[in-house]
Amino acid sequence: MKKLLATIVAFFATVSIAFAAVNINTASQAELEKLNGIGPAKAKAIIDYRTKNGPFKTFEDVDKVPGIGQGTMDKIKKDVSLSGQSTGPAAAAKTEEKKADAKDAKKEPAKKEETKKDQKKADAKKDEKKADAKKDEKKAEVKKDDKAAKKEDTKAAAKKDEKKADVKKDDKKAEARKEDKGAKKEEAKKEDVKADAKKGEKKADTKKGDKKSDAKKDESKDEKKDAPKK
Repeated sequence: MKKLLATIVAFFATVSIAFAAVNINTASQAELEKLNGIGPAKAKAIIDYRTKNGPFKTFEDVDKVPGIGQGTMDKIKKDVSLSGQSTGPAAAAKTEEKKADAKDAKKEPAKKEETKKDQKKADAKKDEKKADAKKDEKKAEVKKDDKAAKKEDTKAAAKKDEKKADVKKDDKKAEARKEDKGAKKEEAKKEDVKADAKKGEKKADTKKGDKKSDAKKDESKDEKKDAPKK
């Protein structure tokens, strides 16, 4: 029912537009303002031009009015006449334009809201990209740290191995020194044994000499005893 009523209203509005005409040479400012695209300033400009230059002879002369351009000419072309009585303004057309403007005005906040939503989505995507970039940076830093830690561990292990090798070398040197000391001790013992042997030989030789000396002494005593007395 509402759709039917709207259709009927639109039909009568169209009919009223078709038969309505404003005599641009005699219309008052209020009548001129009812034309689609004509406001107070343009209506006054039309009246001032008409007063100064006389009535418009052709519709194209309206284009000479300051502030009236081709766009306005196209809007008022069907609703103006150069003679006759004004039969009523094209109010319906202006009303339709206002409705259209109102619709556009209603749509504008929705568009703004959509734009805001799109902007929010774009910002959210940017934030996600930034977050992903930060994650990648952190991962890269962790990898670097891991590599650095591995290098340090490798260096530490190498140092440990070097220390172990040095300890082994020192142990070998110590063992070699012990062996040298043992060998020297053995040689010293041998030398002592030799020295003792030599001492023993010397003592034996001395004893032999003493015995020989004693034997000679005994022989000389015997000789003296056996010698004739004078």
